[in-house]
Amino acid sequence: MTDVDSKKTVRIRQVGSLIRRDKKQALYLKSLGLRGICSERVLKRSRSIDALIKKVSHMVEVIS
Repeated sequence: MTDVDSKKTVRIRQVGSLIRRDKKQALYLKSLGLRGICSERVLKRSRSIDALIKKVSHMVEVIS
């Protein structure tokens, strides 16, 4: 992957559980495509994706 491609994508991993969390946070993770702890996704970087990551930043890890 080139430097240009890496700036256009973001790789995220779920590190926190949904147990005793708000239902909205579960929907945010589902919309990011994360299904459980240790699940990873590579997504195109956009404002909406960045906003979702910010809302569940305590449960996800941004890898790149």
